[in-house]
Amino acid sequence: MIEIKYNSVSLIRSALIGSEPPRDFKAQRLLADLPPHMRPRRPWKSAAVLVPVVMHLKGLTILLTQRTESLLDHAGQVSFPGGSCEVDDSDPVQTALRETDEETGLDRRFIEAIGFLDGYLTITGYAVTPVVGLVKPGYRLQPDPLEVAEVFEVPLVFLRDPANRQIRSRRVGDRDVGYYLFEYNQHIIWGATAGMLVNFLHKLEQAEVA
Repeated sequence: MIEIKYNSVSLIRSALIGSEPPRDFKAQRLLADLPPHMRPRRPWKSAAVLVPVVMHLKGLTILLTQRTESLLDHAGQVSFPGGSCEVDDSDPVQTALRETDEETGLDRRFIEAIGFLDGYLTITGYAVTPVVGLVKPGYRLQPDPLEVAEVFEVPLVFLRDPANRQIRSRRVGDRDVGYYLFEYNQHIIWGATAGMLVNFLHKLEQAEVA
């Protein structure tokens, strides 16, 4: 019964009802936002990612990508599909859907965008809009071999288990900055991706008690 509750599509919809594209972008680290002298300087680069919730009958999962080692930025890291906004994109949803198709081959016809998470400012100066999308099974993937080494899924019930949410810290400049980390099989999920995942999980937790 707990797993069914945790994998409720209706809970996700209620958690995101009325959400809009973020106007404020914060460096969402665990201990505190980055101090002013460590924040990336404007102009920030606009970007969007898709948080793909795959609606399997056996339970919901989050689809993620493992970036190739040859990329200049965040090589080898786990990330959501997404990237920089282009002039032809009408809004962040279009950016997220276009980038998802280009990186993974996941056709937008299988995706229903239902809301937004809080804006995330990366230390490299990207102002990221996370778009949550419900994904119908039956799609076929064709990852771009230049960008994506692997596409994999993590059960939402795994992510929602507090025992799987680790807290780490590292030295950034003159202070220790905390961050979240998930370990799933051989994959390490941390940084901006883990930060956005925790924001998503917090919204689900708030919707449950509302």
